[in-house]
Amino acid sequence: MALLSVEYLSVHFHTREGVVRAVDDVSFSVEPGQVLGIVGESGSGKSVACYSLLGLIPMPPGRIESGRAVFDGTDLLDLSEKQLRAVRGRRISMVFQDPMTSLNPYMRIGDQLVESLRQHHRVDKKVARERAILSLEEVGIREARQRIDNYPHEFSGGMRQRVMIAMALITEPELLIADEPTTALDVTVQAQILELIKELQRRRNLTVVFISHDLGVVAGLADHILVMKSGQVVEAGPPRQIFRAPEHPYTRQLIEAIPTSAKPAEGALEDTSFLDVRQLYTAFPVYKGLFFPREVSRVEAVKSINLSVRKGEILGLVGESGSGKSTLGRSIMRLVDSQSGEVWLDGKSLSALRKGELKRARRDFQMIFQDPYASLNPRMTVFDALAEPLLLHGLADRGNLREQVNQLMDDVGLDRRSVRKYPHEFSGGQRQRVAIARALAVRPRLIVADEPVSALDVTIQAQVLDLLLALTRRHGLTMLFISHDLSVVRYLCDRVAVMKQGEIVEQGETEAVFSHPKHPYTRDLLDAIPSVDFSTESVQ
Repeated sequence: MALLSVEYLSVHFHTREGVVRAVDDVSFSVEPGQVLGIVGESGSGKSVACYSLLGLIPMPPGRIESGRAVFDGTDLLDLSEKQLRAVRGRRISMVFQDPMTSLNPYMRIGDQLVESLRQHHRVDKKVARERAILSLEEVGIREARQRIDNYPHEFSGGMRQRVMIAMALITEPELLIADEPTTALDVTVQAQILELIKELQRRRNLTVVFISHDLGVVAGLADHILVMKSGQVVEAGPPRQIFRAPEHPYTRQLIEAIPTSAKPAEGALEDTSFLDVRQLYTAFPVYKGLFFPREVSRVEAVKSINLSVRKGEILGLVGESGSGKSTLGRSIMRLVDSQSGEVWLDGKSLSALRKGELKRARRDFQMIFQDPYASLNPRMTVFDALAEPLLLHGLADRGNLREQVNQLMDDVGLDRRSVRKYPHEFSGGQRQRVAIARALAVRPRLIVADEPVSALDVTIQAQVLDLLLALTRRHGLTMLFISHDLSVVRYLCDRVAVMKQGEIVEQGETEAVFSHPKHPYTRDLLDAIPSVDFSTESVQ
């Protein structure tokens, strides 16, 4: 007997541009104590299908057109808002992708857990607080009794996600819906959260619906997988069937997009060092005092690092959040000030450049950021965003500007007809292509790419990685590629440097590091990569 049975569910959004069929005639069920994985790209309808069951989609413009969602004998779609509130959070709980936007930043962690429990169970505050401490301990928060009065910003991303799981489970629900709970996390933290969900599911005999765009993540967790595309279920079955004998072309596309192989072979790289980082040290002061703040300590983000990148090489810089890799990239770019050390680009010291000289020199080195929506001006069309650096550096005039912008659109695979659109009118992958085009506009020789694919669906990620490979070869670019995802680095990079706590603990040729890691931290990172061995019984 299924705990949840969804039959012929259709959810449409009625907008001024027309009707969007977000969920189109979808059916699925999940048995008690089992894990159902729902996978698909952004816009496939996987989240909308689950959110609509709990009344969490905006209505209007959303509307449930048809279907049933029977949970333990009751059709959720027939319940009033008051009746649904008694189920939501009590019998069915959710864990969302971004805990920082789900947790109240003005409330202590303990107060939020207590509030969630007391809303659904009649317990006094003292008992609720003890239950909250036990919940935090259960999800692996150390010194929970001391940390229960902390605010969300005082926890790391992984710890905040553990708090969200504790909040979802404190009411002892029968069904947990986890919506992309590991997408924004480092590979090691992702592995910990996945293992935590598996352990809690086994211990509590919990039923779980796990939503993800990454088939590799779902493979080791789910008993049954549902593949969605454009609002419809295109394939369903146990993991072994899905991975060994996928029937639908879209499923095969998702599997092929999982980065598992090494970078395609290419010609020999030049031996000459193009980028030299020498004894670079960057620290951030910590101040205390409201009216007369004084420096009480320093956070050492980059500790006297030496690094070199050959001309035409892609060097991968990997490590967990807080390892200092992004600060190193920004220090190289002169976006943050270093206290000591030097950065040399093709024999020229970037560290010695003054403001005006630095502005002119930026033609040679550009940066691609993780979130293109935050780095692109929302009030500028794509044409204006690409034209600005061309005009600023005198690389185009009004006579040939349109031609050069169109060429940039061609280079990154965007339709020229989209050039008058604004950033919000593009998908995440398309926005990242715009950001890449903007970085290429000034014809740089070095690009620092800081987590440029971590927020993208696996298929879009594969497209952007192939684009970066093609562009580096076509334009003879040198690249520092910063990532926490070692699978991506293995596919893209010639060499890899591993950072931990502001220091480089290992570096070498990519395949050598992957095949024979020397440092225990590198081995931990490699062990945490979600993998699926298609040739063995490891897939259910």
